[in-house]
Amino acid sequence: MLLNGQLGHLVATYGAWLVGGVVGLESMGIPLPGETTLVTAALYAGATGRLSIAAVVFAAAAGAIVGDNIGFWIGRTLGYRWVVRHQSALRLTPKRLRLGQYLFDRHGGKVVFLGRFVAVLRAFAALLAGLNRMRWRRFLVFNMMGAIVWASAYGGGAYAFGDKLTNVLGETGIVLSAAAAALVVIGFLLARKYERRVSDEAERHMPLTRET
Repeated sequence: MLLNGQLGHLVATYGAWLVGGVVGLESMGIPLPGETTLVTAALYAGATGRLSIAAVVFAAAAGAIVGDNIGFWIGRTLGYRWVVRHQSALRLTPKRLRLGQYLFDRHGGKVVFLGRFVAVLRAFAALLAGLNRMRWRRFLVFNMMGAIVWASAYGGGAYAFGDKLTNVLGETGIVLSAAAAALVVIGFLLARKYERRVSDEAERHMPLTRET
């Protein structure tokens, strides 16, 4: 594990502040090793007793919540404006923009919660939620639940069971990432096949693009 490497040294030097910072930046969409930093800090806390596991878990959860919310508002403001400005080049008609908003309105909670446990989605779920105009209060609820469960499971598990559990969690993460990738492909194919039908349903439920 990275406990004896450079990351372990950084954890020993900066403690829970490093965990919160790295997790927060990753949650904003910057590709940093947030989960690895959390697990390394938890292992360090368990092996040395020089770092409070409660502080590690709290820092990870807080970093995830704050970072995701920043990412959400970046997606909702700057990201949305950029997409609207370039919708012709991106082949996004107003109907397709509304379709994305409708799908996130129905399934965004699952994406935000489960995305916390999948490497790529962990960095981009909040941006996508904002971009697709998901309601912020609903986003916040699933964001907080996902952050707390993720930080507690990975941080607390690594602290209590050490490398044995982290290996299992790592394998689980790979499986979840592969499953998420497969679901994205299947979802894309189904969306193309049933686009007109779902678009009509979106039109009935969301006749105007949500702006608030």
